[in-house]
Amino acid sequence: MTQQKDNLTIQKLTVWLIRNRWVLLVLALLWLIPAAMYSQQLKLERSIESLYAKNNPHLLDFQQSKKNFGGDEFVIVAFEDPHLITKVHEEGGEEEEEEEGFEEEEFEEGEVNESYDEDEEEEIYEELSPASYRRIKELSKQLQNVQGVRANSTQDLAQATTPKEIAFQIFGKERKITAVIPNEKLFPLVEGMLIGKDHKTTAIVMRLEPESTSTISRSETIHRIREVARNFEKTSHLKTYIVGEPVQVHDMFHYVEEDGRTLFYISLGLLAAVIFILFRNIRWMLLPLLVVLLAVFSTEALLVLSHLRLSMVSSLLNSLVTIISIATVTHITVRFREHLQTEERIDAFSRTLTELLPAIFWTCSTTALGFLVLMSSDITPVKSFGLMMAIATLFVLCATAISLPGGALLGSKQYRLGNAPAEGQLSGLLTFLNQTIEKRPRLIGVLFFVVMLIGCGGLFRLEVETDFSKNFRSSSPIVQSLDFVETNLGGAGTWEVNFPAPQKLTKSYLDKVKRLAIKLRNDVNQPDNIQLTKVLCMTDGLDPMPRLLNVKNRLIALNQVQPEFGTALYNAQAKRMRIMLRSKERQPAAVKLKLIQKVHQISQEWAETELADDYPNAHVQTTGLFVLLAYLVDNLLHDQLISFILAAVGIVMMMMIAFRHFKIGIISLIPNLFPIILVVGGMGWVGLPINIATAMIASVSLGLTIDSSIHYISEFQRAKRFLSVQDALNQTQQRIGRAMVFSNVALIIGFSVLTFSHFIPLVYFGILVSLAMLGGLAGNLILLPLLLKWAVKNDKKGTTPA
Repeated sequence: MTQQKDNLTIQKLTVWLIRNRWVLLVLALLWLIPAAMYSQQLKLERSIESLYAKNNPHLLDFQQSKKNFGGDEFVIVAFEDPHLITKVHEEGGEEEEEEEGFEEEEFEEGEVNESYDEDEEEEIYEELSPASYRRIKELSKQLQNVQGVRANSTQDLAQATTPKEIAFQIFGKERKITAVIPNEKLFPLVEGMLIGKDHKTTAIVMRLEPESTSTISRSETIHRIREVARNFEKTSHLKTYIVGEPVQVHDMFHYVEEDGRTLFYISLGLLAAVIFILFRNIRWMLLPLLVVLLAVFSTEALLVLSHLRLSMVSSLLNSLVTIISIATVTHITVRFREHLQTEERIDAFSRTLTELLPAIFWTCSTTALGFLVLMSSDITPVKSFGLMMAIATLFVLCATAISLPGGALLGSKQYRLGNAPAEGQLSGLLTFLNQTIEKRPRLIGVLFFVVMLIGCGGLFRLEVETDFSKNFRSSSPIVQSLDFVETNLGGAGTWEVNFPAPQKLTKSYLDKVKRLAIKLRNDVNQPDNIQLTKVLCMTDGLDPMPRLLNVKNRLIALNQVQPEFGTALYNAQAKRMRIMLRSKERQPAAVKLKLIQKVHQISQEWAETELADDYPNAHVQTTGLFVLLAYLVDNLLHDQLISFILAAVGIVMMMMIAFRHFKIGIISLIPNLFPIILVVGGMGWVGLPINIATAMIASVSLGLTIDSSIHYISEFQRAKRFLSVQDALNQTQQRIGRAMVFSNVALIIGFSVLTFSHFIPLVYFGILVSLAMLGGLAGNLILLPLLLKWAVKNDKKGTTPA
């Protein structure tokens, strides 16, 4: 009785869709225009912090550091100048030290005193050349004028070597001197930051304002910095290199946004060409594209109206909607083509909808549920991605229903759909597969079991990609800049350890901090393996100050010689101090994570020993963008494990409801686990690390390949009402199998354009999703028939789909 009611409902819906096809088609086309316009306003959320759960300890430490020290988004502009340093001859004994650690300067700013008497005793020392001084000073001035750059925090070699007037109290009297830190002390202090070991490379280090207080976007700030650097290259003929975590993050989002939109349209064009070759009909080449665009633009327009943004995770939206749409329309196309051979257009399409609407409904509903469970994630962008994909999948269902009846039946002439190239051979192959399954079921079952077992072994060999530069092609400006800076200056990755501090600094406390800095340099670094390229603590700035001064006056003097040096490392109100670290960004995952853990362990042990009297429960925070980027993929991966399990449970339950069969609900999951284990396990075996895009490959693959299983089982259950199990499988293999092959071929060719992306994770995503679709095709054409034979009895009565 229930089956009859279901059939009656489907027939009524089919009649209504065909009767109102013109109105629905016109509405679809009219809606497409404003939806497309609204979709162009969709923005990309460019925050790395949003990719962490709000209660993640790494994120909490990072946010606390930003609150205490103002954030550390540094951008470095570096270049090589062969004439950066000149050799200067100084007459011995003529220069007197005004105070220990300082030298009085009597010549004009930037001028080098090169006069000396050859007969007198000489000393040769290094000094910034006048031409380089002027170049650095001018470039630094232009960079400081860029909106979004903290002008007072900008550091450069010209500024560091410029004599400065400092005032301080000594014995109750104010005293002023014009002094500069001697180069033999200054250069080691800034080496690896402002000057390279070769003394030919220099850098200007800028600290960016928080984006929340900046008058322009972070993207615009970086664009202007690059514009200033390009103009400098034209006038100086020196090539510049720009690095820093903010630049890497900006370039990542820029490539995702730019490539995502451009390659989407290119892939649609390629898909159209493939579909035309398969069916030789312009109408049925355009209809799938119409469904794709309706679903994509409608989803994006809704997001704009809801004031939501795309994230790094949800930037895959267009690609996934394309897969669902093309697969759905291909099944309709193949079935409609079959009925057109014996019936008139309206009757053929009516019969097609009656047969396929239940399967289409359940594929869209099941896929939507699979993505909706991602809302269980603690990560906001993953939640929004799940919601977006669930909405988009339902839009595919609506777009199919309102556009295909009018599009398929447009005009008055009867037409035919052509056969695909080599379709006869494909039909023979599908028959051969079923015959092989029937003759050697145990062998095939064992082979699949072995392959899955091998794949499972690869899961334990998976590594997480922490080298953020691996997200870009080796020819990209950011990678070339990282190579230059990390070769000539040291690490481009900036991070820190921060710990409790007294509200008033004492010599005893500073000595403890100095011991930690020395311990980090000595215990972490090895002679042949320098992992911390720079360890900068408060005493590095205070030690060159006059030793006659107390700590307070030395801090005052330091602030005048190097503004913001002290405040960048010490917050008296928050009672926290930090040591700034620099490391190479381009390191393997295991090395980078081990380095972070080792630094934290050394610092925590130091705090528990040195600070135990004043701070019994001293908590050390090891944080920074370098740390956030290192743990980013690992954070996404752990979150996805729970989401994947929930999605699998939800899909099984939906399949049980759809087919009213417990065994079928269970076995429907197995062919869809096969491609996931195959692809993800294969990544482990070949040593391909999981990156920011492939971290969600399991959940995405499960949501996409289940569609084919639903269509296959639905057709099998329909055929089984009149045929034996084997005959029903033979018919299903021909009807559904061809549609599955056609859609997979079109999608894999269409997704091949992702290999041209500048953003490497998108390249991997395109390749891995294509492999997952091939694995899903094998699972549904070989493993699923085998499981269905086991799940149902060999009779003509069977359970029908809901």
